[in-house]
Amino acid sequence: MSTLSTHVLDAVSGVPAVGVTVTLYRPAQQLDSGVTDADGRIGQFGAALAPGTYRLVFDTGAYFARRDIETFYPEVAIAFVVTGERHYHVPLLLSPFAFSTYRGS
Repeated sequence: MSTLSTHVLDAVSGVPAVGVTVTLYRPAQQLDSGVTDADGRIGQFGAALAPGTYRLVFDTGAYFARRDIETFYPEVAIAFVVTGERHYHVPLLLSPFAFSTYRGS
């Protein structure tokens, strides 16, 4: 079984995005949810992951609303595939009008 973590960086302010709610789905079933900590991280989602397709949904609209910042993306959904036993890290680089992600380590 595999494990999963995430990290959100606010590219506008250059600091970790604290307090972003992130929900894990497979495929339409909610498996877990968490909130980014003071370092913008969720160190590990609760359940071990079997091979398959998953989706992380970041509640970016609420994050920017708390900062009184208009955003084009009320949420960011990232689908990814777990293929083997290892740790998966899915970071999100976030701004109100753009985002980027990659397969971390």
